[in-house]
Amino acid sequence: MSNSANASDTTHFGFESVSLGEKQGLVNSVFERVASRYDVMNDVMSGGLHRLWKNALINELGLPRGARRFRLLDVAGGTGDIGLRALKRGGPGTHVTLFDINPAMLEVGRGRSEKEGYADRVEVVEGTAESLPFASGSFEAVTISFGLRNVPRMDLALAEMCRVLVPGGRFFCLEFSTVDVPGLDRIYDAYSFKAIPRLGQLIAGDGEPYRYLVESIRRFPPPDDLADMMRKAGFSRVSYTPFTAGVAALHSGWRL
Repeated sequence: MSNSANASDTTHFGFESVSLGEKQGLVNSVFERVASRYDVMNDVMSGGLHRLWKNALINELGLPRGARRFRLLDVAGGTGDIGLRALKRGGPGTHVTLFDINPAMLEVGRGRSEKEGYADRVEVVEGTAESLPFASGSFEAVTISFGLRNVPRMDLALAEMCRVLVPGGRFFCLEFSTVDVPGLDRIYDAYSFKAIPRLGQLIAGDGEPYRYLVESIRRFPPPDDLADMMRKAGFSRVSYTPFTAGVAALHSGWRL
């Protein structure tokens, strides 16, 4: 797919079909409405399990404990949830770039970084994942958590995240996935489509963004399809680990 979208090019926004040029603005509107309560609602949507999944991602990063330089790019990481976990685990040589298209999310991450005393090791950058404003080979690791499904052209974003890694650098994508236990899938659907928007209304004061988030999960590629997309984007040694009966999955790949 080329960088320039044709007027006829379409993608999905939840269960709706929209033009490629329209999706990003719609997604931005969703996250502007929920930025201040986004991490709280992650607890609600996952029953708190997202904390365990994120810790598993951090464990896989292999962060150095000493002064050795380790540069992490967290794409769609505006609130700083992954980036701050990495800084707490890594040594003084660990630096994090929080990258997000949404300024409201980035302001949350900036404030958290300052409050927790990591402002000198955090860079905040606004932009689109489809065209990362970094030189090739800039980072030892790139992560994206619960964000890839919101990108209009996932293939371009994956290729960009591969490009900015150093040779031997590693990419991780943590995302809600496909429940693979018969019976549990129906319970999960009922919880997702009925309970989560209501909880969003109660906790964040707005249920509609969470209706989109649930729908976007269902439109996300199954694990094997995402693995194939990663290989086409240039990643090698691609693998994935399902979590909690397939509710989420952690994909990884290397730039050789």
